[in-house]
Amino acid sequence: MQPSDPAETARRLIQLRSEHRDLDAVIARLTADPGVDELTLKRLKKRKLMLKDCITRLESLLIPDLDA
Repeated sequence: MQPSDPAETARRLIQLRSEHRDLDAVIARLTADPGVDELTLKRLKKRKLMLKDCITRLESLLIPDLDA
């Protein structure tokens, strides 16, 4: 997804950052639990990394290209 509207990109970034923060909190809680399902934890960490990649990609769309 590559919205051409910078405002839409900024809104999407806010959503993704919020989800990333929420996942971070869930992962921290699960990591403290000795009986945690490792597969679930790995899936959450993978999702968190995917969100970080999406955030980075969208942030780069907001940076204007400079002709040097």
